[in-house]
Amino acid sequence: MSIGNNVSMFYDAKPHIFENAKILRKHMTSSEQKLWNHLRGKQILGLRFRPQHPMDIYIADFYCHPIKLVIEVDGAYHKSVDQKEHDFGREIELNDLGIKVIRYTNEMIENDLDSVITQIKVVCLKRKEEIESPL
Repeated sequence: MSIGNNVSMFYDAKPHIFENAKILRKHMTSSEQKLWNHLRGKQILGLRFRPQHPMDIYIADFYCHPIKLVIEVDGAYHKSVDQKEHDFGREIELNDLGIKVIRYTNEMIENDLDSVITQIKVVCLKRKEEIESPL
């Protein structure tokens, strides 16, 4: 599958989405901060991840534009039925844009961060291969 890179990494996000993202970057959860410490500075395969990244009407917890990958960190709020439905709909919309979404719970990050980082590396490698493949 060939995934094009000719789209703005912000997917037409409006100014208020940028403002909200700026606020969220200043107030990351403990789990988001722990994960960010491993994503920042191109530590994973030389890829740049952006925290609290505006995309269309959404804000992704972390986004890597070259491989079109969103990483979401889900707290207790995401366990409700309504929020799960919202997250599922959002994921479908992002998938339609060629963006892959992977999710980790706060508990996974707090209790098994090494495994989470390993899984992220595997997904990143796969996405790089998909993008570089002409088919």
